[in-house]
Amino acid sequence: MILDHAAASETDFLVYTGHFCGYCRALKNLLQTKELTFTEHNFDENPPEMRAAVVQATGHRTVPVVFDLRGEQPMFIGGFDETKRYLK
Repeated sequence: MILDHAAASETDFLVYTGHFCGYCRALKNLLQTKELTFTEHNFDENPPEMRAAVVQATGHRTVPVVFDLRGEQPMFIGGFDETKRYLK
């Protein structure tokens, strides 16, 4: 599923988010401030199988879940804190 989302995206990052998530809003603001594009998939607006597949692939159980798509293969970064450190 992640690879399908990454292949369909023509942006710098792929992010999985949830409603009422302060870290998700902060992540989107961070990416926009750095003029990086992203494709967002909100777990609350999709079937539960999406979240289960992302958790199974990454082991990351909270949102946001962030992938860098700028390289040859999608690279899992983590959540907001990891992405903030990664982009410094």
